[in-house]
Amino acid sequence: MTAQPTPDPAIDIAPTGLIRSTPPVAGEPAASPPATKRLLPSMLFAGLTLFATYAGLIAILLPAQIQILFGQEHAEANLAIVTTVSFVFTLFAQPLAGAFSDRTRSRFGRRAPWMVVGALIGGVLLLGLGSLTQLVWITIFWVVIQVALNFLQAPLTTITADRFPRSKRGGASAILGIGMQLGGMVGVMVASGLAAQFGVAYSIFGVAVIVVTVLFVLINRDWSSKETAVEKFSWAAFFKGFWVNPRKHPDFFWAFTARFLLILGYFVVSSYQLYMLQKYIGLSFAAATGAVLTLTLVAFVPTLLAIGLSGWLSDKVGRRKVFIYVASVIMAVGFVMPLVMPNMTGMIVMSIINGLGFGIYMSVDAALMTEVLPNPEGAAAKDLGILNVATNIPQALSPSIALLIISAFGGYAMLFVFAIVFVILAAIATAPIKGVR
Repeated sequence: MTAQPTPDPAIDIAPTGLIRSTPPVAGEPAASPPATKRLLPSMLFAGLTLFATYAGLIAILLPAQIQILFGQEHAEANLAIVTTVSFVFTLFAQPLAGAFSDRTRSRFGRRAPWMVVGALIGGVLLLGLGSLTQLVWITIFWVVIQVALNFLQAPLTTITADRFPRSKRGGASAILGIGMQLGGMVGVMVASGLAAQFGVAYSIFGVAVIVVTVLFVLINRDWSSKETAVEKFSWAAFFKGFWVNPRKHPDFFWAFTARFLLILGYFVVSSYQLYMLQKYIGLSFAAATGAVLTLTLVAFVPTLLAIGLSGWLSDKVGRRKVFIYVASVIMAVGFVMPLVMPNMTGMIVMSIINGLGFGIYMSVDAALMTEVLPNPEGAAAKDLGILNVATNIPQALSPSIALLIISAFGGYAMLFVFAIVFVILAAIATAPIKGVR
Protein backbone atom coordinates (compact mmCIF):
# COMPACT_ATOMS: atom_id res chain seq x y z
CA MET A 1 0.00 0.00 0.00
CA THR A 2 1.49 3.35 -1.06
CA ALA A 3 1.66 6.08 1.57
CA GLN A 4 -0.30 9.22 0.76
CA PRO A 5 1.78 12.41 0.34
CA THR A 6 1.53 14.95 3.12
CA PRO A 7 1.19 18.72 2.50
CA ASP A 8 4.92 19.05 3.16
CA PRO A 9 6.64 16.32 1.12
CA ALA A 10 9.94 16.66 2.98
CA ILE A 11 10.39 13.78 5.38
CA ASP A 12 13.82 14.80 6.62
CA ILE A 13 16.26 17.66 6.23
CA ALA A 14 19.33 16.12 4.67
CA PRO A 15 22.69 17.84 4.25
CA THR A 16 22.11 18.07 0.53
CA GLY A 17 18.58 19.45 0.68
CA LEU A 18 15.38 17.42 1.12
CA ILE A 19 14.52 13.77 1.16
CA ARG A 20 11.08 13.64 -0.45
CA SER A 21 8.37 11.08 -0.96
CA THR A 22 7.44 12.71 -4.30
CA PRO A 23 9.63 14.24 -7.02
CA PRO A 24 10.26 17.99 -6.80
CA VAL A 25 8.52 20.18 -9.38
CA ALA A 26 9.91 23.05 -11.42
CA GLY A 27 11.31 25.86 -9.29
CA GLU A 28 11.63 23.80 -6.10
CA PRO A 29 15.01 22.83 -4.57
CA ALA A 30 16.63 19.67 -5.83
CA ALA A 31 15.78 16.62 -3.71
CA SER A 32 16.29 12.87 -3.53
CA PRO A 33 13.93 9.95 -2.88
CA PRO A 34 14.12 8.14 0.46
CA ALA A 35 16.26 5.03 0.64
CA THR A 36 14.75 1.82 -0.69
CA LYS A 37 15.57 -1.71 0.43
CA ARG A 38 17.87 -2.18 -2.56
CA LEU A 39 19.94 0.94 -1.88
CA LEU A 40 22.05 -0.49 0.98
CA PRO A 41 23.13 -3.65 -0.86
CA SER A 42 23.77 -1.54 -3.96
CA MET A 43 25.99 0.78 -1.92
CA LEU A 44 27.78 -2.27 -0.55
CA PHE A 45 28.63 -3.59 -4.03
CA ALA A 46 29.52 -0.16 -5.43
CA GLY A 47 31.78 0.58 -2.47
CA LEU A 48 33.30 -2.90 -2.68
CA THR A 49 34.16 -2.45 -6.35
CA LEU A 50 35.57 1.05 -5.98
CA PHE A 51 37.70 0.25 -2.96
CA ALA A 52 38.82 -3.07 -4.42
CA THR A 53 40.17 -1.03 -7.30
CA TYR A 54 41.88 1.44 -4.97
CA ALA A 55 43.38 -1.32 -2.82
CA GLY A 56 44.56 -3.48 -5.68
CA LEU A 57 46.15 -0.56 -7.49
CA ILE A 58 47.74 1.21 -4.53
CA ALA A 59 48.84 -1.77 -2.43
CA ILE A 60 50.07 -4.09 -5.17
CA LEU A 61 49.79 -3.21 -8.85
CA LEU A 62 51.32 0.25 -9.08
CA PRO A 63 54.26 -0.56 -6.75
CA ALA A 64 54.77 -3.89 -8.54
CA GLN A 65 54.68 -2.29 -12.00
CA ILE A 66 57.22 0.34 -10.95
CA GLN A 67 59.54 -2.19 -9.30
CA ILE A 68 59.39 -4.63 -12.22
CA LEU A 69 60.00 -1.91 -14.83
CA PHE A 70 62.57 0.25 -13.04
CA GLY A 71 64.18 -1.99 -10.42
CA GLN A 72 63.96 -2.36 -6.65
CA GLU A 73 66.75 0.08 -5.81
CA HIS A 74 64.79 3.15 -6.91
CA ALA A 75 61.28 1.80 -6.38
CA GLU A 76 60.39 4.05 -3.43
CA ALA A 77 61.60 7.19 -5.19
CA ASN A 78 59.77 6.39 -8.44
CA LEU A 79 56.55 5.57 -6.59
CA ALA A 80 56.86 8.84 -4.69
CA ILE A 81 57.17 10.75 -7.98
CA VAL A 82 53.99 9.22 -9.38
CA THR A 83 51.93 9.72 -6.23
CA THR A 84 53.19 13.25 -5.55
CA VAL A 85 52.33 14.44 -9.07
CA SER A 86 48.96 12.74 -8.68
CA PHE A 87 48.43 14.62 -5.41
CA VAL A 88 48.95 17.99 -7.12
CA PHE A 89 46.32 17.28 -9.75
CA THR A 90 43.78 15.48 -7.57
CA LEU A 91 43.92 17.81 -4.57
CA PHE A 92 40.51 19.33 -5.22
CA ALA A 93 39.00 16.56 -7.32
CA GLN A 94 36.39 15.47 -4.77
CA PRO A 95 35.29 19.00 -3.75
CA LEU A 96 34.96 19.88 -7.44
CA ALA A 97 32.99 16.71 -8.11
CA GLY A 98 30.79 17.41 -5.12
CA ALA A 99 30.20 21.04 -6.08
CA PHE A 100 29.44 20.15 -9.69
CA SER A 101 27.02 17.41 -8.67
CA ASP A 102 25.25 19.73 -6.19
CA ARG A 103 24.48 22.02 -9.12
CA THR A 104 23.85 19.40 -11.80
CA ARG A 105 20.42 19.58 -13.35
CA SER A 106 19.53 16.52 -15.41
CA ARG A 107 16.72 14.03 -15.83
CA PHE A 108 18.98 11.46 -14.12
CA GLY A 109 19.42 13.59 -10.99
CA ARG A 110 22.52 15.24 -9.55
CA ARG A 111 24.85 12.36 -8.72
CA ALA A 112 24.38 9.72 -11.44
CA PRO A 113 25.93 11.63 -14.39
CA TRP A 114 29.19 12.23 -12.54
CA MET A 115 29.39 8.69 -11.22
CA VAL A 116 29.01 7.26 -14.73
CA VAL A 117 31.46 9.70 -16.34
CA GLY A 118 34.05 9.05 -13.63
CA ALA A 119 33.66 5.28 -13.98
CA LEU A 120 33.93 5.36 -17.78
CA ILE A 121 37.06 7.53 -17.89
CA GLY A 122 38.80 5.73 -15.04
CA GLY A 123 37.83 2.28 -16.29
CA VAL A 124 38.90 2.86 -19.89
CA LEU A 125 42.31 4.26 -18.88
CA LEU A 126 42.87 1.30 -16.56
CA LEU A 127 42.62 -0.92 -19.63
CA GLY A 128 45.72 0.80 -21.01
CA LEU A 129 47.76 1.46 -17.87
CA GLY A 130 49.38 -1.97 -17.80
CA SER A 131 50.89 -1.58 -21.28
CA LEU A 132 52.87 1.56 -20.37
CA THR A 133 56.61 1.33 -19.85
CA GLN A 134 57.67 4.97 -19.36
CA LEU A 135 57.34 6.65 -15.97
CA VAL A 136 55.96 9.87 -17.44
CA TRP A 137 53.06 8.07 -19.15
CA ILE A 138 52.36 5.93 -16.09
CA THR A 139 52.17 9.17 -14.11
CA ILE A 140 49.82 10.86 -16.60
CA PHE A 141 47.47 7.87 -16.75
CA TRP A 142 47.57 7.51 -12.97
CA VAL A 143 46.64 11.19 -12.48
CA VAL A 144 43.63 11.00 -14.80
CA ILE A 145 42.49 7.68 -13.30
CA GLN A 146 42.69 9.12 -9.78
CA VAL A 147 40.72 12.23 -10.77
CA ALA A 148 38.08 10.13 -12.54
CA LEU A 149 37.63 7.75 -9.60
CA ASN A 150 37.34 10.74 -7.27
CA PHE A 151 34.52 12.05 -9.46
CA LEU A 152 32.85 8.68 -8.91
CA GLN A 153 33.56 8.49 -5.19
CA ALA A 154 32.35 11.96 -4.17
CA PRO A 155 28.74 11.51 -5.37
CA LEU A 156 28.66 7.92 -4.09
CA THR A 157 29.60 8.94 -0.53
CA THR A 158 27.09 11.83 -0.62
CA ILE A 159 24.20 9.41 -1.19
CA THR A 160 24.33 8.61 2.54
CA ALA A 161 23.39 12.21 3.28
CA ASP A 162 21.03 12.48 0.27
CA ARG A 163 18.74 9.58 1.08
CA PHE A 164 19.07 8.63 4.74
CA PRO A 165 17.77 10.58 7.75
CA ARG A 166 20.35 11.59 10.31
CA SER A 167 19.36 8.80 12.70
CA LYS A 168 20.16 6.16 10.06
CA ARG A 169 23.44 7.46 8.70
CA GLY A 170 25.65 5.51 11.05
CA GLY A 171 24.28 2.26 9.65
CA ALA A 172 24.52 3.51 6.05
CA SER A 173 28.10 4.64 6.65
CA ALA A 174 28.84 1.22 8.11
CA ILE A 175 27.60 -0.42 4.90
CA LEU A 176 30.01 1.69 2.86
CA GLY A 177 32.72 0.84 5.38
CA ILE A 178 31.99 -2.88 5.01
CA GLY A 179 32.15 -2.45 1.25
CA MET A 180 35.48 -0.71 1.67
CA GLN A 181 36.93 -3.55 3.73
CA LEU A 182 35.49 -6.31 1.57
CA GLY A 183 36.79 -4.42 -1.43
CA GLY A 184 40.21 -4.09 0.13
CA MET A 185 40.39 -7.85 0.62
CA VAL A 186 39.06 -8.70 -2.84
CA GLY A 187 41.28 -6.11 -4.50
CA VAL A 188 44.43 -7.36 -2.82
CA MET A 189 43.50 -10.99 -3.59
CA VAL A 190 43.07 -10.25 -7.29
CA ALA A 191 46.13 -8.00 -7.46
CA SER A 192 48.48 -10.29 -5.53
CA GLY A 193 47.55 -13.24 -7.73
CA LEU A 194 48.28 -11.20 -10.86
CA ALA A 195 51.12 -8.96 -9.63
CA ALA A 196 53.43 -10.15 -12.41
CA GLN A 197 50.61 -9.71 -14.94
CA PHE A 198 49.53 -6.28 -13.82
CA GLY A 199 48.03 -5.40 -17.21
CA VAL A 200 45.42 -8.15 -16.87
CA ALA A 201 44.64 -7.07 -13.30
CA TYR A 202 44.23 -3.41 -14.31
CA SER A 203 41.77 -4.48 -17.02
CA ILE A 204 39.71 -6.57 -14.58
CA PHE A 205 39.33 -3.61 -12.24
CA GLY A 206 38.55 -1.21 -15.09
CA VAL A 207 35.71 -3.35 -16.46
CA ALA A 208 34.31 -3.99 -12.97
CA VAL A 209 34.18 -0.27 -12.12
CA ILE A 210 32.26 0.55 -15.30
CA VAL A 211 29.75 -2.30 -15.05
CA VAL A 212 28.96 -1.94 -11.34
CA THR A 213 28.59 1.85 -11.49
CA VAL A 214 26.21 1.75 -14.44
CA LEU A 215 24.11 -0.92 -12.72
CA PHE A 216 24.06 1.14 -9.50
CA VAL A 217 22.61 4.27 -11.12
CA LEU A 218 20.07 2.23 -13.10
CA ILE A 219 18.84 0.31 -10.05
CA ASN A 220 18.79 3.32 -7.71
CA ARG A 221 17.31 6.06 -9.84
CA ASP A 222 17.33 9.57 -8.42
CA TRP A 223 14.60 12.18 -8.80
CA SER A 224 15.08 14.34 -11.87
CA SER A 225 16.75 17.67 -11.08
CA LYS A 226 16.28 19.05 -14.60
CA GLU A 227 13.71 21.73 -13.70
CA THR A 228 14.61 22.34 -10.05
CA ALA A 229 15.90 25.64 -8.75
CA VAL A 230 19.59 26.47 -8.98
CA GLU A 231 21.35 29.65 -7.93
CA LYS A 232 23.18 31.75 -10.49
CA PHE A 233 26.70 30.41 -10.85
CA SER A 234 29.78 32.47 -10.08
CA TRP A 235 33.31 31.12 -10.41
CA ALA A 236 34.53 33.63 -7.83
CA ALA A 237 31.93 32.49 -5.31
CA PHE A 238 32.60 28.88 -6.25
CA PHE A 239 36.30 29.00 -5.42
CA LYS A 240 35.71 31.24 -2.43
CA GLY A 241 33.41 28.52 -1.12
CA PHE A 242 36.35 26.16 -0.74
CA TRP A 243 37.56 28.29 2.14
CA VAL A 244 35.64 27.39 5.28
CA ASN A 245 36.41 29.87 8.04
CA PRO A 246 37.60 27.85 11.06
CA ARG A 247 36.37 30.56 13.43
CA LYS A 248 32.84 30.43 12.04
CA HIS A 249 32.84 26.66 11.58
CA PRO A 250 35.28 25.23 14.14
CA ASP A 251 33.67 21.77 14.17
CA PHE A 252 34.28 21.46 10.43
CA PHE A 253 37.90 22.56 10.89
CA TRP A 254 38.59 20.10 13.70
CA ALA A 255 36.89 17.22 11.86
CA PHE A 256 39.05 17.95 8.82
CA THR A 257 42.20 18.13 10.95
CA ALA A 258 41.47 14.92 12.86
CA ARG A 259 40.81 12.91 9.71
CA PHE A 260 43.92 14.34 8.03
CA LEU A 261 46.17 13.33 10.92
CA LEU A 262 44.80 9.81 11.31
CA ILE A 263 44.82 9.01 7.59
CA LEU A 264 48.37 10.32 7.26
CA GLY A 265 49.55 8.16 10.16
CA TYR A 266 47.81 5.09 8.79
CA PHE A 267 48.92 5.40 5.16
CA VAL A 268 52.53 6.34 5.86
CA VAL A 269 52.85 2.71 6.97
CA SER A 270 50.52 1.05 4.45
CA SER A 271 51.66 2.97 1.35
CA TYR A 272 55.02 1.17 1.26
CA GLN A 273 53.76 -2.16 2.59
CA LEU A 274 55.02 -4.17 -0.39
CA TYR A 275 58.47 -2.63 -0.12
CA MET A 276 58.43 -2.77 3.70
CA LEU A 277 57.89 -6.52 3.66
CA GLN A 278 60.95 -6.89 1.47
CA LYS A 279 63.35 -4.44 3.13
CA TYR A 280 62.19 -4.40 6.78
CA ILE A 281 60.95 -7.98 7.16
CA GLY A 282 63.30 -9.53 4.58
CA LEU A 283 60.92 -11.29 2.19
CA SER A 284 61.41 -11.83 -1.53
CA PHE A 285 59.19 -9.99 -4.04
CA ALA A 286 57.01 -13.07 -4.62
CA ALA A 287 56.73 -13.77 -0.90
CA ALA A 288 55.95 -10.11 -0.18
CA THR A 289 53.02 -10.01 -2.63
CA GLY A 290 51.59 -13.09 -0.91
CA ALA A 291 52.24 -11.56 2.51
CA VAL A 292 50.23 -8.45 1.58
CA LEU A 293 47.28 -10.76 0.96
CA THR A 294 47.89 -12.53 4.29
CA LEU A 295 47.89 -9.22 6.16
CA THR A 296 44.69 -8.16 4.40
CA LEU A 297 42.95 -11.44 5.24
CA VAL A 298 43.86 -11.45 8.94
CA ALA A 299 42.59 -7.87 9.27
CA PHE A 300 39.32 -8.60 7.49
CA VAL A 301 37.22 -10.22 10.24
CA PRO A 302 38.09 -7.76 13.05
CA THR A 303 37.55 -4.86 10.66
CA LEU A 304 34.20 -6.17 9.48
CA LEU A 305 33.00 -6.78 13.03
CA ALA A 306 34.20 -3.35 14.13
CA ILE A 307 32.44 -1.57 11.26
CA GLY A 308 29.13 -3.35 11.73
CA LEU A 309 28.99 -3.08 15.51
CA SER A 310 30.39 0.43 15.90
CA GLY A 311 28.11 1.96 13.25
CA TRP A 312 25.03 0.39 14.80
CA LEU A 313 26.12 1.16 18.36
CA SER A 314 27.00 4.76 17.49
CA ASP A 315 23.47 5.32 16.18
CA LYS A 316 22.04 3.53 19.23
CA VAL A 317 23.81 5.63 21.86
CA GLY A 318 23.84 8.83 19.81
CA ARG A 319 27.58 9.35 20.21
CA ARG A 320 30.45 9.56 17.72
CA LYS A 321 33.55 11.04 19.39
CA VAL A 322 34.13 8.33 21.98
CA PHE A 323 34.43 5.79 19.16
CA ILE A 324 37.08 7.94 17.48
CA TYR A 325 39.07 8.05 20.74
CA VAL A 326 38.89 4.28 21.14
CA ALA A 327 39.86 3.68 17.51
CA SER A 328 42.91 5.94 17.78
CA VAL A 329 44.22 4.23 20.89
CA ILE A 330 43.72 0.77 19.37
CA MET A 331 45.60 1.77 16.23
CA ALA A 332 48.46 3.26 18.24
CA VAL A 333 48.85 -0.06 20.03
CA GLY A 334 48.82 -1.86 16.68
CA PHE A 335 51.68 0.22 15.28
CA VAL A 336 53.83 -0.71 18.29
CA MET A 337 53.80 -4.40 17.32
CA PRO A 338 56.32 -4.36 14.39
CA LEU A 339 58.71 -2.33 16.56
CA VAL A 340 58.58 -4.99 19.28
CA MET A 341 58.52 -7.88 16.80
CA PRO A 342 60.22 -6.84 13.52
CA ASN A 343 59.07 -9.97 11.71
CA MET A 344 56.00 -11.36 9.97
CA THR A 345 54.38 -12.17 13.32
CA GLY A 346 54.61 -8.52 14.35
CA MET A 347 53.07 -7.44 11.04
CA ILE A 348 50.21 -9.92 11.42
CA VAL A 349 49.44 -8.80 14.97
CA MET A 350 49.56 -5.16 13.81
CA SER A 351 47.12 -5.90 10.99
CA ILE A 352 44.64 -7.60 13.32
CA ILE A 353 44.71 -4.79 15.86
CA ASN A 354 44.66 -2.04 13.25
CA GLY A 355 41.82 -3.77 11.44
CA LEU A 356 39.74 -3.40 14.58
CA GLY A 357 40.75 0.22 15.15
CA PHE A 358 40.43 1.39 11.55
CA GLY A 359 37.07 -0.35 11.21
CA ILE A 360 35.69 1.52 14.21
CA TYR A 361 37.11 4.78 12.91
CA MET A 362 35.86 4.57 9.31
CA SER A 363 32.36 3.54 10.29
CA VAL A 364 31.77 6.35 12.78
CA ASP A 365 33.87 9.10 11.21
CA ALA A 366 31.81 9.05 8.00
CA ALA A 367 28.64 9.70 10.01
CA LEU A 368 30.34 12.40 12.10
CA MET A 369 31.38 14.25 8.95
CA THR A 370 27.78 14.66 7.78
CA GLU A 371 26.98 16.40 11.10
CA VAL A 372 29.59 19.18 10.95
CA LEU A 373 28.86 20.64 7.50
CA PRO A 374 28.77 24.46 7.32
CA ASN A 375 26.09 24.58 4.58
CA PRO A 376 23.97 21.45 5.09
CA GLU A 377 21.15 22.37 2.71
CA GLY A 378 22.91 23.97 -0.24
CA ALA A 379 26.38 22.58 -0.82
CA ALA A 380 26.79 19.40 1.16
CA ALA A 381 28.44 17.38 -1.58
CA LYS A 382 31.04 20.11 -2.05
CA ASP A 383 31.60 20.36 1.72
CA LEU A 384 31.86 16.58 2.06
CA GLY A 385 34.29 16.70 -0.84
CA ILE A 386 36.42 19.19 1.09
CA LEU A 387 36.40 16.84 4.05
CA ASN A 388 37.38 14.01 1.72
CA VAL A 389 40.43 16.07 0.80
CA ALA A 390 41.51 15.24 4.35
CA THR A 391 41.65 11.65 3.11
CA ASN A 392 43.12 12.31 -0.32
CA ILE A 393 45.96 14.66 0.63
CA PRO A 394 47.59 12.49 3.31
CA GLN A 395 47.02 9.33 1.30
CA ALA A 396 48.63 10.90 -1.77
CA LEU A 397 51.48 12.47 0.19
CA SER A 398 52.20 9.44 2.36
CA PRO A 399 54.71 7.79 -0.05
CA SER A 400 56.72 11.03 -0.28
CA ILE A 401 56.61 11.58 3.48
CA ALA A 402 57.50 7.94 4.09
CA LEU A 403 60.47 8.28 1.73
CA LEU A 404 61.69 11.33 3.65
CA ILE A 405 61.37 9.49 6.96
CA ILE A 406 63.15 6.39 5.62
CA SER A 407 65.96 8.49 4.14
CA ALA A 408 66.38 10.71 7.21
CA PHE A 409 66.30 7.95 9.82
CA GLY A 410 67.85 5.10 7.84
CA GLY A 411 65.03 2.60 7.74
CA TYR A 412 61.37 1.68 8.06
CA ALA A 413 61.14 1.52 11.87
CA MET A 414 60.48 5.27 12.23
CA LEU A 415 57.39 4.95 10.04
CA PHE A 416 55.66 3.11 12.90
CA VAL A 417 56.71 5.77 15.41
CA PHE A 418 55.36 8.46 13.09
CA ALA A 419 52.07 6.58 12.77
CA ILE A 420 51.67 6.22 16.55
CA VAL A 421 52.15 9.95 17.10
CA PHE A 422 49.73 10.98 14.39
CA VAL A 423 46.83 8.70 15.29
CA ILE A 424 47.03 9.99 18.87
CA LEU A 425 47.08 13.58 17.58
CA ALA A 426 43.94 12.74 15.59
CA ALA A 427 42.13 11.78 18.79
CA ILE A 428 43.25 15.02 20.44
CA ALA A 429 41.98 17.04 17.44
CA THR A 430 38.54 15.40 17.75
CA ALA A 431 38.03 16.66 21.31
CA PRO A 432 37.20 20.33 20.44
CA ILE A 433 34.25 19.33 18.24
CA LYS A 434 31.20 20.59 20.13
CA GLY A 435 28.27 20.00 17.79
CA VAL A 436 28.64 16.21 17.88
CA ARG A 437 28.69 14.13 21.06
